[in-house]
Amino acid sequence: MAVDNSSVIDFISINKEDKVVLTISDHLKWNEEHLLLLQDKINSYIEIIENKHIYEIYPDANDKEIIIQVSLKYKPNNLGKTFLEQVTNYLESKNYKFSYYKIN
Repeated sequence: MAVDNSSVIDFISINKEDKVVLTISDHLKWNEEHLLLLQDKINSYIEIIENKHIYEIYPDANDKEIIIQVSLKYKPNNLGKTFLEQVTNYLESKNYKFSYYKIN
């Protein structure tokens, strides 16, 4: 379960605000190949939400807001920051919630 396996949801949870969080576990250093893998993973999460397969996989997601979240091992470089900003803007324009954080 990691960013380089786009066919698997890494983690599903419900946060304190009662929102469903789909987490991507990202252990890779920042480069162009990494961006493509992360983009594929995010796209697969979007597909699972849009085709409503999430409700079959995780019935507790019914009637809850869904957030896509990336848990990063490495701090994003300039390329990574730009990519994550673009992803955030794109997903927000589609009414999806997106967040990311670096693991300490």
